[in-house]
Amino acid sequence: MAAPTDPVPRTDLSGLVKAYDVRGLVPDQWDESTAELFGAAFVQVTGARTLVTGHDMRATSPGLARAFARGAVAQGADVTETGLCSTDQLYYASGALGLPGAMFTASHNPARYNGIKMCRAGAAPVGQDSGLAEIRALLERWTDTGGPAPAPGGSGTVTGHDTLREYANHLRTLVDLTAIRPLKVVVDAGNGMGGHTVPAVFAGLPLDVVPMYFELDGSFPNHEANPLDPKNIVDLQARVLAEGADLGLAFDGDADRCFVVDERGEPVSPSAVTALVATRELARRPGATVLHNLITSRAVAEVIREAGGTPVRTRVGHSFIKAEMARTGAVFGGEHSAHYYFADFWNADTGMLAALHVLAALGGQDGTLSALTRRFERYAASGEVNSTVGDAAGRLAAVREAWSGRPGVTLDETDGLTVNGPDRWFNLRPSNTEPLLRLNAEARDERTMARLRDDVLALVRA
Repeated sequence: MAAPTDPVPRTDLSGLVKAYDVRGLVPDQWDESTAELFGAAFVQVTGARTLVTGHDMRATSPGLARAFARGAVAQGADVTETGLCSTDQLYYASGALGLPGAMFTASHNPARYNGIKMCRAGAAPVGQDSGLAEIRALLERWTDTGGPAPAPGGSGTVTGHDTLREYANHLRTLVDLTAIRPLKVVVDAGNGMGGHTVPAVFAGLPLDVVPMYFELDGSFPNHEANPLDPKNIVDLQARVLAEGADLGLAFDGDADRCFVVDERGEPVSPSAVTALVATRELARRPGATVLHNLITSRAVAEVIREAGGTPVRTRVGHSFIKAEMARTGAVFGGEHSAHYYFADFWNADTGMLAALHVLAALGGQDGTLSALTRRFERYAASGEVNSTVGDAAGRLAAVREAWSGRPGVTLDETDGLTVNGPDRWFNLRPSNTEPLLRLNAEARDERTMARLRDDVLALVRA
C-alpha cells in the first residue's frame, strides 16, 4: 500500500460505485491498484479485524481479490480467502463464519467487467446507505492526499478456507429432497459459477442432471450469463424438450440468481417462483411476513395473503430488501429479477436455495411443473422493457403528467413511478447503472397489457 504522501491515480468513481456494489470495466475504470484501495477502505469503514473474500471465474477476478486482500492486510486485518465461489457461497461464508466479506464478480455483465459485492458480518449488505458511500469518500480523499497509512500495529495475515462442501451441506439442511420422485433436470450454468456449485449441491439427490456449459470460462463463449434476457435461455429451452426433462434451471454468472423453465420449454416467471416458494415458507411458518419488490406480479401479494401471510412491498435492489428483511422479520423475499432472499440464509439472496424449493415442490407430487405453477401465473406481463433515453427524469415526468388525475388511477413514487389501475398497472424506473428507463407492465389479459405497454413506451421514446 502506498505511503500517505504518494500520489494515487484518479479513478472516476461516479461510474464505478453503484447503488448496491462496485462494477466497471477493467482496466478502463478500475484495476488492481484501485482494488487495493477498496480493501483498505473496507477495513476502515467496517472496522473489520478479519474478513472473507471470494471470486468468480473471470480472468481478472483472482488478481483483483488478491489486491483487495493486500489493502486489507496493510490496515491490520486478517483475510480468509475462499477462492472460487458463487456470490451466495460468499454470503454463506460471511454468515457461518460471522465475518464481513467481499465477492469479486460482475454477475451477468460481459467479460471485460468486474466488480465487488461487499457485506458486513452475517451477510448484512453494504450499499450506498450502509457503508458504500463512506468507502467511496475515502477513495476520493486518497486521490487528493495520497494512500492510507499502514496500520500502526502491523499487517494482518492471509489464510485459505474452501467453503464449497460446507455451503452445499448447509443448503441441503434447509430443504428436504430425500423423498422426492426422481427428476430429470437440465442445468445451464452459462460458463459461470453454477458449474462450480451445482455438482456439489445436487450430489446424492435423486436427480438426473443434464449439464450445459459447466466449464468455468469468464469469456462466456456460448452466451451471456444473463438468463433474464430471453435469448440466453434458448439453448436451455431446446435441451429441455430434446431430453424430455421435467424442468430446466439457468444460473447467472455468479450463480446467485436462478431462472426456471418448465417441461414444455416455457419460462416460469420469477414472480411465479416467488409465489411458489412463499407458499412453502408460509406452510412452515404460518402468518409470517413475505417481501416482494414493486415489479413482481400482482399475483404474488394475492398468493401470500391466500396462504395466510403478510405481503410487504419493497423497492428494487438487494441492499434495500435485505435491510427490510431484517426490519420486518420476513421469512422470505423475492424479486422479479430472480433474486430470492431467505431468513434461513442470513436474509441473503440465493438462487440455489430457490431452485431446491422448486425441485422439492415438483418432486413431492406427480404433476408437471407447468400444472404446478399455473395458479401463480394469473396476469399478462410485458417482462422488463428497456429504453435508452437522454433525459430519464424528463421522460419519467412526462409519463407522470400523462397519467396523473385519471379516474381510478393511483400513482406511487416509492421507486420510479408505479401507476395502478383496476385492470392494468405498470412501473417505470431509471436504471441505477445505465441511461435506461425500465418498464414492467401487467394487465388482466394480453391485449390490455400490450396496449398499456405501447402507450407508455410511446411517451418514453417520444
